[in-house]
Amino acid sequence: MKVHIHRGQNQIGGNIIEIATAHTKILLDAGLELNDNGRQALPDIRGLFDYAGYDAIFISHYHGDHIGLAYHTHKDIPIYLGEASYNIIQAADRYKKIRTLTPKGFLKHRQTITVGDISVTPYLCDHSAFDSYMLFCEADDETLLYTGDFRSNGRKSFDALLNVLPQNVDKLLCEGTTLSRGNYVAVREKELEKQAVDLFRQTSGPIFVLQSSMNIDRIVTMYRAAKQCNRIFLEELYMADIATAAGINIPNPNFTDVYAFITSPTKYDMLTKYEHRAEKSFLSKKPFVMCIRNSMLPYLKSLTRNMSFENGLLVYSFWNGYRETDSMKFFLSECEKLGLKIVTLHTSGHADEKALKRLIATVKPKALLPIHTENAERFREIAPEIPFTTAPP
Repeated sequence: MKVHIHRGQNQIGGNIIEIATAHTKILLDAGLELNDNGRQALPDIRGLFDYAGYDAIFISHYHGDHIGLAYHTHKDIPIYLGEASYNIIQAADRYKKIRTLTPKGFLKHRQTITVGDISVTPYLCDHSAFDSYMLFCEADDETLLYTGDFRSNGRKSFDALLNVLPQNVDKLLCEGTTLSRGNYVAVREKELEKQAVDLFRQTSGPIFVLQSSMNIDRIVTMYRAAKQCNRIFLEELYMADIATAAGINIPNPNFTDVYAFITSPTKYDMLTKYEHRAEKSFLSKKPFVMCIRNSMLPYLKSLTRNMSFENGLLVYSFWNGYRETDSMKFFLSECEKLGLKIVTLHTSGHADEKALKRLIATVKPKALLPIHTENAERFREIAPEIPFTTAPP
C-alpha cells in the first residue's frame, strides 16, 4: 500500500492524500487551501479533474479544507462521506443556490467500505464539524489510520473512540493543528457552556453570538446556555437550515424556544417554512441570544431603532486569528460603537497535545506521518519512540 500526500503535510488545511495498490487508487479528503479565494488554480493531479483516474474519494468531514475540491473532481469518481455531513452541505448549498455533491454512498461508524482491494473503515470522532470520521485503510497486508481532524474536548466521548480504534497500525497519519500554539490546552465544550451561562446571567441587554453556522457543537452550547437563562435562541435562516439538516436533536426552529430570522426581505419565502420565526417587533419584547455573522452589521444597526443595546453583549466564538483580519476588526469596532461589550468564548475543534499523546499511545503505530500542521517536528517530542517522517513514504 503506497501513501502519497499531495497536499496538507506542512500546512493547515488543503488535505489531499492518495492511497494506492497495484490495482486500486483512492483519495482521503480533497480539500481547498484555507486561503483559497475561489480563483486559485486546481492542483496538478492527473486523473482527478480531467478524467476518472481514481476509484473513490473518502471525505472525513465537511469543512472546505477537506471537501472543497470534491466539487471540482471528475463526475465519474465516486465520493463517500457521512450522511449527516451530506445533509448539512446539501442544506448549505441549497441556501447559496450552488450545485451540491452527489455521493456514491455514506460513511457509517465501523462499517467497512471496500473499493477494489482497499478496505476503508470509518470511525466517528469529535470535531467542530458534525459527523466527522477517522479513516482506517487496509490493503496489501498493511494498515493506515488517518485521523482527519479530531479533538477530545467536545460532546462525543473520546474514551469511547479510543476503546474501538484499531491498534498496532503500520502508519498513523495524524493531524497536529494546535502544535504551533505553544502549550495549548483545550477547554471542554461543556465548560464553555458554564462560562456562557455565567456571562448571560450577568447581562441584562441583548446577547449576540458571532460563531460559525457549521459548528453544531457550538450551536448546542449556546442554545443550552440561553435556555438556562430563560432566553429564546435565534438562528438566522442559513444556520436554521443547517441545524435542521443535522438532525432532530439539534436546536432548530422546530424547538419551542428556537426562532429563525432573516436579515433581508428577499429571503422571506424561504423563512415561511418555519412556524417559529422572529421579526424585529417580536425581538424587542423578549430576552434573546442571537447567532450572527460579521456580514450582518447593517442588520444589527437597524435593530437599534427597535431596542436598546445598553448592557448588551457580543460573544466572539471563533479562532482568535480571525480577529486580525481587516473585515473582522471593522465589524468588532462597529459593534463596540453600538454599545456591545465583546467577550471571547471559544475552544478549538482540534486535539491538544494530551489528546494526541493518548491517541498515539492507543493506536501504537509503527510509523507516524504528520499532516494538517505547521509544526510537524513537535511530534518527535510527543512520541519520541515512534519512527517519524515528514516526507511521503
